Amino acid sequence: MEHVAIDLGAKKSQICVRSADGRILEEKRWPTRDLEAYLTDRPTSRVVLETCAEAFCVADAARKLGHETRVVPATLVKTLGVGARRLKTDQRDARALSEVSCRIDLPSVHIPRVESRDRKTMCGMREALVGARTKVINTVRGWLRSRGRRIERGGRASFRRRVEAAWQDQVPSYVERQLQVLEVLNAQIAAADVEVKSWAEADETCARLTTVPGVGPLTALRFVAALDDVTRFENAHQVESYLGLVPGESSSSERQQRLSITKAGPRALRWVLVQAAWALHLRCRRPEAIPLQLWAQRIEQRRGRRTAIVALARKLAGILFAIWRDGSVYDGGRGAKMI
Repeated sequence: MEHVAIDLGAKKSQICVRSADGRILEEKRWPTRDLEAYLTDRPTSRVVLETCAEAFCVADAARKLGHETRVVPATLVKTLGVGARRLKTDQRDARALSEVSCRIDLPSVHIPRVESRDRKTMCGMREALVGARTKVINTVRGWLRSRGRRIERGGRASFRRRVEAAWQDQVPSYVERQLQVLEVLNAQIAAADVEVKSWAEADETCARLTTVPGVGPLTALRFVAALDDVTRFENAHQVESYLGLVPGESSSSERQQRLSITKAGPRALRWVLVQAAWALHLRCRRPEAIPLQLWAQRIEQRRGRRTAIVALARKLAGILFAIWRDGSVYDGGRGAKMI
């Protein structure tokens, strides 16, 4: 089997092809958008890529054509010789990946389905809108504070009215532009929320995950998009570790030290799980939420509220995994058991 290593670029990519015994058969630059056409004309090979924005798209094309595909984690490529001795070029990178591929069976990250990538992108686009809205609101708040005015507390929908009430005059044109942008962002975020909800309701797995107290459509959709295939994980602890919700450790010889959570894996999903834990702990009034709330309160008494919230987020991740794996819905009695 030949080994085709591709160092992907936005416009052009560097290709290095080696035979099974390690001899370089071909080296060339090729337009990234035409890589599928290049791979179509090749015999069945092992295609090696480094994780980047274009990697999954090229990997999908390679797998569709029958090639054995490896998407190597970016954290691993440096140990394989990519960029060694501070010498990094596209040609050297492609050579290094192809040479290692001839010697060992390179590990590959999970290549998610197109549907999961679309869900992740949609959620990310919504969060970008929310982030833009937050920046606009903070900018206007800062302007008011610099003028010695304070705005009343309230929701985002009433922000313009509260700004005008605090200023008590016609707002300057440069502030008016911000308020107009805010109205557009509010409308677009509302539309995004409707889309997220419709996608979650249409998915049978997401619908079951939302039976967990504190878990809404966005959290469920993020969870399903990130895990993609529930059979990848043997148990809940593997999921919690994958999401970076387990304690780190720095131990050597007789010294043992436990650290804060590792924060590995998808940051966005970890963030929404923590937000779901806050909502469950502080605001949820559903009767089935009481056992989990009592569980978190016991931890809060011993370790503090922040630690309790992270522990609750970790427990939520395990519960969501179990519901998905078993095809069940939330059972408050089982979810409250200490683990």
